[in-house]
Amino acid sequence: MAERRHRILIIEDDLDVADMLTSYFREQGYEVQTANWGEDGLRACQVSPPDLVILDIRLPDIDGYEVARRLRGNLRTARIPIIFLTERKRRSSLIKGLELGADDYISKPFDLQELRLRVRNVLRRASAGPIQNAVTHLPEGVLVNDVVQEKLDSGEEWGALLVSLVNLDAFRGRYGFVTSDDVLRAVGLMLQNIVRDVGGQGAFLGHLSNTDFLVIASPEQIPAVKRQVQKRIAQALDYFYPLKDRLSGNFGERKLSLNLREIHLSPGEHKTAADLRFSVLGK
Repeated sequence: MAERRHRILIIEDDLDVADMLTSYFREQGYEVQTANWGEDGLRACQVSPPDLVILDIRLPDIDGYEVARRLRGNLRTARIPIIFLTERKRRSSLIKGLELGADDYISKPFDLQELRLRVRNVLRRASAGPIQNAVTHLPEGVLVNDVVQEKLDSGEEWGALLVSLVNLDAFRGRYGFVTSDDVLRAVGLMLQNIVRDVGGQGAFLGHLSNTDFLVIASPEQIPAVKRQVQKRIAQALDYFYPLKDRLSGNFGERKLSLNLREIHLSPGEHKTAADLRFSVLGK
């Protein structure tokens, strides 16, 4: 099976630059789409999210900063890598772009070989998977795999606790994305506090999936972490519902709950991080 070609969206109002970049990157084996206005670029990302956006800051309608802000603020487009393309060289412009979540930045006039390498590197990082959850900002993906593998390779005995937030999809369907993200964010913050307070030296907290949190600590500390999760979080889930629903007991057919599972993390049971992921999630 042929390897899928990466798709690049170029949002650039200078037609000569847009045509030059389109021709160049097509010759490099990429699929390329262009938009000359910021709003057109946003619509293109919504219709079919590209693998990478090359984004000029100076556009005729809204500037590239606003385009990036909207991309990062939408669940469908929040993780599309962005490389800013600009004539501005002031440090303040660079900082502003990076604060909005730009993955890289290159100034005009630019060297095509340098831009090609930047595109390649950004796409490689993106294809490796996210390292931070977009809602909780806790580690996930390859970063969690690396930490788990480090613990397994250490030869030491570690305990782990899988904290699964159950029925969040049903909650989201009833109350919306914003409210469900608030729940996920709050649970993440409470877990961070628990791990900090009782997790001990070397403790770690990250995501195995969007609703599955993994706590790693010493085997002696995991039971204490579990007790605190039950005390502080499991008993507080009702308060995420609106007051009228709490008073009436109307939580819907599938109520928010926690599922807790203790895991013995040792090389004898799991040789790789993938082994652990499959044993607890089945994937």
